[in-house]
Amino acid sequence: MNTQSNSVSESFDTPGVAPTVMSATRPLYWSIRRELWENRMIYIAPLAVAAAVLFGFLISLIHIPGKMRAASALDPMQQYMIIQKPYNLAALLIMGAEFLVAIFYCLDALHGERRDRSILFWKSLPVSDLTTVLSKAAIPIVVLPLLSFAVTIATQWIMLLMNSAVMLGSGMSAAVLWTHVPWIQMSVLLFFHLVAGHGLWYAPIYGWLLMVSAWARRATFLWAALPLIAIGILEKLAFNTSRFGKLLESRISGGGKGGDFPLDPAMHSMMHLELGKFLFAPGLWIGLALTAAFLFAAVRLRRNREPI
Repeated sequence: MNTQSNSVSESFDTPGVAPTVMSATRPLYWSIRRELWENRMIYIAPLAVAAAVLFGFLISLIHIPGKMRAASALDPMQQYMIIQKPYNLAALLIMGAEFLVAIFYCLDALHGERRDRSILFWKSLPVSDLTTVLSKAAIPIVVLPLLSFAVTIATQWIMLLMNSAVMLGSGMSAAVLWTHVPWIQMSVLLFFHLVAGHGLWYAPIYGWLLMVSAWARRATFLWAALPLIAIGILEKLAFNTSRFGKLLESRISGGGKGGDFPLDPAMHSMMHLELGKFLFAPGLWIGLALTAAFLFAAVRLRRNREPI
């Protein structure tokens, strides 16, 4: 008996058995996956919009041969605009759905776990408040733009194949669809637009919404909007200016015309891809600093707030 106990104790003390060390990024990775499991609208909404776009485009293909015959008499630039229009519309609709999902996700991300008391369970796991908040912030800043890009590209290529099939079936050449529109260039511009604009440029908006979600007990949308409206009204009454309102408008519109990042996905030239100008824009780094402050506040609030 003593021999067995000694052998067991020696087996635990054997230096060859090393404890498993978890990677620092592994909890964040699994936390992001948990968000995707629990919030299926993150990917269902863009897919539903893409399906609606494809259905509408399928119906519109009835008139495509006539439109293409009429466009053949136009100059190449006008042909380009006519061909590109439905594809740009598809991208705008999917991006609009992605932005709305990001807003409502952020408003419910930290508020929802307190409301259904799941925070009591998740706080018992070896996942810090910082990791939890960062995983939730990664959804609108990183995951949703990349998902929107993938869904948009897939939708546009399906539309392109459908359009080509209809034109070939009508006895027309589909070469104009492939030669008059720079599809690879458009894909690169779309990727930049989503990652830089909908991700980094909108990051302070998402950070603010997450902080409100961690603080408010109810009506998160009102608590997110009313302070901003109140600041604008007080500024107008006190100084007769609207700088705060213009600042918010500039952030949502991407800096306005000629600003730091013009949020216009219908760009026609790689010259618009001013990556250097965007990366060195003061508005970008001020926004990221505000995002860090909002997320830090969300971490502290989550740590101290009780379930609703």
